[in-house]
Amino acid sequence: MFTLTQLAGFVAVAEEGHFGRAAQRLRMTQPPLSRQIQQLEKELQVRLFHRASRTVWLTPAGRSFLPDARRLLYEAETAALSVRRVTAGQEGAVRVGFTATSAYGVLGGMIDTARQHLPHVELVLRELVTREQLERLSAGALDLGLVRPPGRQDLRSRLLRREPLLAALPANHPLASAPGPLELSAFDGADVVTYSPSEARYFHELLVGVFREAAVRPNYVQHVSQVHTLLALVAVGLGITLVPSIATRLRLEGVVFREVRLPEPEPVELHLAWRDGNDNPALHALLELL
Repeated sequence: MFTLTQLAGFVAVAEEGHFGRAAQRLRMTQPPLSRQIQQLEKELQVRLFHRASRTVWLTPAGRSFLPDARRLLYEAETAALSVRRVTAGQEGAVRVGFTATSAYGVLGGMIDTARQHLPHVELVLRELVTREQLERLSAGALDLGLVRPPGRQDLRSRLLRREPLLAALPANHPLASAPGPLELSAFDGADVVTYSPSEARYFHELLVGVFREAAVRPNYVQHVSQVHTLLALVAVGLGITLVPSIATRLRLEGVVFREVRLPEPEPVELHLAWRDGNDNPALHALLELL
């Protein structure tokens, strides 16, 4: 079988029309180049060049073979570049899990960063609640997760963002137009729609803890898993609630957001999580940027 070196020699001679100039271009002497072309012709069992004392030109077989030779050299060069990019984390794919609320703000910034700095890396996106993300990260089915704490011992994590909780109220609620930030005592005895203890455990425990610390006892009327569902229930007057500030980007008609005085100004956390030992170079290149 012919070699890439022989193909490079053939293309150089075909383009230069002269063995000497082709040898200079390839930074070699003429005799080894001539032997390469002879070996290539022997392998292909055809004559590729007509030879004269001062010049050479392609035979019909040579003219037919030249585009294929160029294509093979290009593909070999591209393959080498691709494998170097993969090793450097500049090419490949990163499977990213994200929660619904992270899609409203953080995810877009991540995508823009990857497009700008890692244009050959594909982000394969999966919308999953934190529990499902952690399971898939541990199993190797995801590379990176945008998750709520707490994590797991077999995963590494990094705090990415903090944000406050805001009160979400029906537009016609008396507190919707009250002056200044609301006190948590406004939730005492109020009908509150809140998060599912199983499917939205982090936010459920966060709200329970915030109310408990303030000695506030809401009347929980519904438990749901997604923020947009929570706001839809607020809009129809089923109750009031607390949501992460990023939820204001949903701009749901009939819902008013108000600042709330909290012991911890920004209690909502979003973390990056990945499996310890994940050897995907593209993952680590992305982590360096985030």
